[in-house]
Amino acid sequence: MQTPLDPIESRTAAGEPSRSGQRAFLVVYPGGDARSRVVDLVDGVEVTFGRSRTATVSIDDERVSRIHTRVTLRDGRIVVEDVASRNGTWVGGSRIEGPVVVTSGDEITVGPAVAMVGLAGDGPASTALGGTAYLDERLEAEVDRSVRYHRPLALLMIRIEGESGARDVALERMAAAMRRMDSLAEYAPDEYALVAPELDGGAARNLAARLAGEVVTAGAVARAGVATMPEDGSTAGELVSQARASLRRARAGRATGATPVIAAATAAPPDAVVVDARSRRLYELVEKVATTTMTVVILGETGVGKELVAESLHRRSPRSAGPLIRLNCASLPETLLESELFGHEKGAFTGAERRKIGFLEAASGGTLFLDEIGEMPASLQAKLLRVLERRVVIRVGGTVEVPVDIRLIAATHRNLEEDVRTGRFREDLFFRISTFTIAVPPLRDRRDDILPLAEQFARSFAAELGQSSTPVLTPAARALLVAHAWPGNVRELRNAIERAVVMQSGGVIEPEHLPDRVRSGAPAAALVPVGDAVGMREQIADVERAAIVAALDASGGNQTRAAAQLGLSRRALIYKLEKYGLKPPPGNRR
Repeated sequence: MQTPLDPIESRTAAGEPSRSGQRAFLVVYPGGDARSRVVDLVDGVEVTFGRSRTATVSIDDERVSRIHTRVTLRDGRIVVEDVASRNGTWVGGSRIEGPVVVTSGDEITVGPAVAMVGLAGDGPASTALGGTAYLDERLEAEVDRSVRYHRPLALLMIRIEGESGARDVALERMAAAMRRMDSLAEYAPDEYALVAPELDGGAARNLAARLAGEVVTAGAVARAGVATMPEDGSTAGELVSQARASLRRARAGRATGATPVIAAATAAPPDAVVVDARSRRLYELVEKVATTTMTVVILGETGVGKELVAESLHRRSPRSAGPLIRLNCASLPETLLESELFGHEKGAFTGAERRKIGFLEAASGGTLFLDEIGEMPASLQAKLLRVLERRVVIRVGGTVEVPVDIRLIAATHRNLEEDVRTGRFREDLFFRISTFTIAVPPLRDRRDDILPLAEQFARSFAAELGQSSTPVLTPAARALLVAHAWPGNVRELRNAIERAVVMQSGGVIEPEHLPDRVRSGAPAAALVPVGDAVGMREQIADVERAAIVAALDASGGNQTRAAAQLGLSRRALIYKLEKYGLKPPPGNRR
């Protein structure tokens, strides 16, 4: 947080490193296509931002004054000052007046440039580790920065195994080998999360291997899972889920004292739980469609399991021996999405230092899964249509047609038919990809899956943490899980159970071990004893019906606003209106 100071005289003489025992630095994102850089802060030495070439960080932009901003480390405090600039200096979104003190995670904005303040501990790693709250804060901040500035981001989950003393030494060596801009947090006993800005998949795996090598030299064993943004997710929750899944696969593999096991987040996730009648019907349909050559569109809310359905289609298809390549269309800007999808030739644009094979080529002989295809820009929709019709790809900056042999599976949470009517999505592409449509119901509409999924997650996470038995959900906790609306669907449930397994003690998961949003989602009056499943469902239905009626009243009967208030899609709300007999006559609908 920034803290105002009384006016301070600046000092320019070189000084000693911070007395706080921490390394202080700035990660500078200059803006545009320029690469980020790390600038160390040394006690008493000014770091200046400005248009002048003499500035420490030179920014060629008319909005920036010759010497615009000054940052100085003073007796362990990082002080930011605006040097009477024309357009001001901003910290955390607010224009500063006079010197202010900033700390790790704060953002300093100078014209188009953004500098993130970083601190890295010099002492033993165990004294500098944050916990899950720290991880949440840092990861959310880095995800936001990655989205805004189109920068890569990696999340590493590393588990250290071995004797207690060896684990302690291994952790210290691993922390000492981290980059200055990385953040390390303890996620669970002997398991650590490392947030690594500016790393793509290959670089992240290299970092994981280097850190694991430090663990090996201490006589311990490391297993690591890697997830990167945007390839494996575009939110903090998705990155955590993918990194945890890849760590599970790494732990399932073999490791020796000399060979750390590292898994990427692109391997297959575990099989789905299919208990609810709606889920059974869904996967019966998947079995029938999988063996055909039809393109498939999977509809459903975020986190509902669309990717799992796509994988099931691939696994059961004649193409199962080929690759399954995944790409999230919503996580990349248009120019980068085109390069990732179609590939590019060397020199096609600034930074294209070598030829790149696109996802369409990489999926040849197998399946290409395009998640959130509804977010694809119109110009790329036309190019994708040509590929599907002609079965050839032309890389960005190239002229040669490269044959491709793919089966396309697409997914979206959007109403594509409505987008076609409004001109947001091409009608010809819609008809080309929607040969067959599969709708995945949200978790709140297949409540019989909730407890089996929760129990499966609890078993899996308990085994990973080395717990001797699986924690048992109390009746009150089970009732809360069933009553919750799960706007984040299966992904939200998985993260909630994982936290509960970490927080519980004594082998029992109580309501207080669940996230606040789950505990507050169902009033105590709605809870019924375990075993009375029918009564529980009836009471849940009553609560849900009352909530829908209240939302409709508050929105004046407008279904779109009521759905937004309830955290539902309009389609889901219409389904529930029909389910509870609340659907108005045709003339009264809005």
